[in-house]
Amino acid sequence: MSDKKADVLVWGPMHAALTQNLDRDFTVHNRWEIKDLDAWAAEHGDKVRGVITSGVYGTDNALLDRLPNLQVVNSFGVGYDAVDTDYLARRGIQLSNTPDVLNNAVAETAMALMLCVSRRISQAERFVRAGQWTSGKFPLGNDLCGKTCGIVGLGKIGKTIAKRAAAFDMNIAYFRRGAPYADVEYTHYADLQELARASDYLIVIVPGGPDTQHLINRDVLKALGPKSYLINVARGSVVDEKALVASLLESEIAGAGLDVFEDEPNVPAELMSLDSVVLTPHIGSGTYETRQAMADLVFANVSAYFADGSLVTPVQL
Repeated sequence: MSDKKADVLVWGPMHAALTQNLDRDFTVHNRWEIKDLDAWAAEHGDKVRGVITSGVYGTDNALLDRLPNLQVVNSFGVGYDAVDTDYLARRGIQLSNTPDVLNNAVAETAMALMLCVSRRISQAERFVRAGQWTSGKFPLGNDLCGKTCGIVGLGKIGKTIAKRAAAFDMNIAYFRRGAPYADVEYTHYADLQELARASDYLIVIVPGGPDTQHLINRDVLKALGPKSYLINVARGSVVDEKALVASLLESEIAGAGLDVFEDEPNVPAELMSLDSVVLTPHIGSGTYETRQAMADLVFANVSAYFADGSLVTPVQL
């Protein structure tokens, strides 16, 4: 099956190293450079056997329909909720993602957000930069030590977050419907609102998609309570953003650390106006080392597939 010059469609600009490797070993079509998709599909659509995309770009079934010989989609990122997996399964198209290599970076982002909201780091920096330190004292923050870190989604990243939080002498609890995991000793809650009530910091790290749409709703936020914080490093769709804004404005929760939003890159103005909220632009995996590892894994998947039909990190559809 070896075909190192196979035609592949790249959905959007990618990591420089991945782009260089793809250009060297494959016949690359860059979707964002194509001015007339209909004309391009008529001429090249039947040649394309692979698609390279990401959680940002996703895919469009209408265009995939124009690729009759498509065999594989390789996604840059661990989340693949922007890809219609049912569609791929119906057509027998395989899918890969980039799990594991970003666990540490996302866990570090979660910890950074938790520290920032707890110790008011962003607010404190603004305080110093505005010259306010010379005329007043900065308000106190909160310890992490001894507090309960509730984790919604104890997968590989969730377990990495738990390990980091435990190093801060935090108590670890998690939500999972049904029986607890047998391989962890953390406190298990089968009811999400009960976990919220028990948590000082509620960290969300579940996949996006219809199964988790607005999983964190107004009831969960009310259960979290006025002294506790929400941290979201999952997907913006997992949190009901309107409910979150209302809860923050009404002081139903103490604050939030948010790396993801429902309509990225658009962020509600109400969130930007609150000192109790820390906002970052979806930087969960945004380190040089992690993005290089992700690029390498995408290329390894593409190369393996067109060498022998295998995938290094296949997604089971």
